[in-house]
Amino acid sequence: MLNSFATSLPANVRAVGGELSSPQYSRVTIAPSQGPRLLDQLRERIRFLHYSLRTEEAYVYWCKAFICFHDKRHPKDLGGAEVEAFLSWLANERKVSASTHRQALSALLFLYGKVLDLNLPWLQAIGRPQVQRRLPVVLSREELAALFRHLSGEHLLFARLLYGTGLRLSEGLQLRVKDIDFSHQAIVVREGKGGKDRIVMLPQALVAGLRAQLARARDIWLADQAAGLGGVELPHALERKYPRAGASWAWFWLFPQATHSVDPRSGVVRRHHIYDQTFQRAFKKASLQAGIIKPATPHTLRHCFATHLLQGGSDIRTVQELLGHADVSTTMIYTHVLRMGGWAVRSPLDQL
Repeated sequence: MLNSFATSLPANVRAVGGELSSPQYSRVTIAPSQGPRLLDQLRERIRFLHYSLRTEEAYVYWCKAFICFHDKRHPKDLGGAEVEAFLSWLANERKVSASTHRQALSALLFLYGKVLDLNLPWLQAIGRPQVQRRLPVVLSREELAALFRHLSGEHLLFARLLYGTGLRLSEGLQLRVKDIDFSHQAIVVREGKGGKDRIVMLPQALVAGLRAQLARARDIWLADQAAGLGGVELPHALERKYPRAGASWAWFWLFPQATHSVDPRSGVVRRHHIYDQTFQRAFKKASLQAGIIKPATPHTLRHCFATHLLQGGSDIRTVQELLGHADVSTTMIYTHVLRMGGWAVRSPLDQL
């Protein structure tokens, strides 16, 4: 969504070399009279507050779009009217969703409040679009079985892991060797959404597959050690506190990427976990081959996990804890799904 947005900016704004640019101000960068560039200040502030890389990329993108929309004028010279004009263009011309609209607004509020340190009255006066909660897409057990038949190898194991534990896609990708506890039949989720840790069950049906996956991952780890290329990313300052931990087996990825890659923040070449796009493409292909017409994504497996647990009689508070929801009202959305189809009250038409 973020990459496609730049191609549809107004005629006077276009993306050049990966940077938003305007023809009449080609290659012009915005730099304060002193200190680092504005966008560098934005990145530094985001990292100081320990926001995720995805949040950093989104905020930088929307701030670039805002600046270019107003012909490269510095945000300090713009005010509430210009912010509302940009947001109105997004809503009326681009017809973005309410969630995308809120993301762009959050990026601009962060820029003015946290980076430029401007406590302006209009910051609080700008209206927030109301996000409408939609019913989640849920597959039946038959559809899940058909989907799994068209996946194989690592992708099949990963799909079954997401469905069997309710993990988010990013949480599953970031699992490390030390997070799998076979003795307690548990999986530890570190720094999930909101930076929270939690424990989920380890399905017995996955034990053999996970042990085989660990064996494959260990072969990759040993090859890296032999080649002197060992080391994976560690969270926060652990790399300074425990310099050798990144090369240890315990911290290695459960689903490592086949090749090395460049860390987007540090520029260090090392082993990363498998990319989310790789699994998303495999999932989409399998979904088409299985004849599933519902708009299913990898996140649908998490919805299936919650819905099928509730259908089986699990307590909603237990499901809330397994999903890592801060508020039970978020989990309650799955009870609406249970009221549909064969789990609901019978239609009077069926009684004629």
